[in-house]
Amino acid sequence: MSEYISRGRKARRCYGFDEIALVPGEISIDPNDVDVSWTMGDMKIEVPILAAAMDGLVDTKFAIEMGKLGGLAVLNLDGVQTRYEDPGIVIDELISSSAEKVTKLIQNLYREPVKEDLIEKRVSEIKEGGVQAVASSIPQHADRYGDIAQNAGVDIFVVQSQVSTVKHYSSSYKALNFGDFCNKMKVPVIVGNTVTYETSLELMKTGISALLVGIGPGAACTTRGVLGIGVPQVTATADCAAARDFWFKKSGKYVPIITDGGMSGGGDLCKAIASGADAVMIGSAFARAKEAPGKGYHWGMATSHENLPRGTRIKVGVTGTIKQILFGPAELDDGSQNLVGALRTSMGALGASNITEMQLAKIIIAPSIQTEGKVFQVAQKVGMAK
Repeated sequence: MSEYISRGRKARRCYGFDEIALVPGEISIDPNDVDVSWTMGDMKIEVPILAAAMDGLVDTKFAIEMGKLGGLAVLNLDGVQTRYEDPGIVIDELISSSAEKVTKLIQNLYREPVKEDLIEKRVSEIKEGGVQAVASSIPQHADRYGDIAQNAGVDIFVVQSQVSTVKHYSSSYKALNFGDFCNKMKVPVIVGNTVTYETSLELMKTGISALLVGIGPGAACTTRGVLGIGVPQVTATADCAAARDFWFKKSGKYVPIITDGGMSGGGDLCKAIASGADAVMIGSAFARAKEAPGKGYHWGMATSHENLPRGTRIKVGVTGTIKQILFGPAELDDGSQNLVGALRTSMGALGASNITEMQLAKIIIAPSIQTEGKVFQVAQKVGMAK
């Protein structure tokens, strides 16, 4: 429903994670008896959580550990892992920089050209670890990097940009044809990001295998402040999921929705799936892992842009291992650890035995859900008030 914001001008009310709550179901299920796996085509993935393609999170060692735990970690082929033979030296320089100088430093460090032999090397290293290799690039590089990654044995390829559309016009480069690209790739292709029903439907028609949803909600992203664009994640996820369901009825092909960004803890993850997501992509929670190359620092993917950076470096600290973040035991009270346990427990309370049933959970608009009865937490800045 739209509301008038001025004479003759309407705007639609949209919702984020902090404004809704999930209603317990008529039955409850033991959390150990729910199935949190999701599917993409013929591929079954045990953990519905992907680590975002960000240089502070994912290197080859992180990707291998994440894969062994049943999840997916996306390696950024446009990042430092493919620009430098020893990216650790570069990352150490980046995280030791002052806040005032770090954006310019990132811009300088990312001017180093991507080396195609390092693309092959990094993908091969992940495969040698015995797990599925997932790699990403921006659309302008997808044709070339996709070929190299595929030849090296990549299992899933991600084409990711700030805003993805089927129709893209540029006078300086040839736009990627998603249909042609999906046809030539022999592996599943995930595309993003978007936040609308119409664009989601158009992208699904090209043959993509999954869709990333979210523009600007990430902890290290400044897109919403710099450009003023974005849609809160609950509404964005629900709209794109509606396109997925329509496309499935029309074509028989199910294209999973992956909510990307804006989740600060397990509760937000649960709300994303209840809003219609099949899986989620997370950044800052994994940047806190002992195995993350950023050592507790995290920076946005567009921080390196030459003329208009749309990200920043943030410090999130190191709090535990990847295994703790995914499966516990949680040592923190803020919901940032044991994400899978939180999802299982929420599904049990909702009476949802699998992800599909979780997507049908009752949702209410409840802006007081974060503050009701939490006066002591707020005063002491603990728990939900951190």
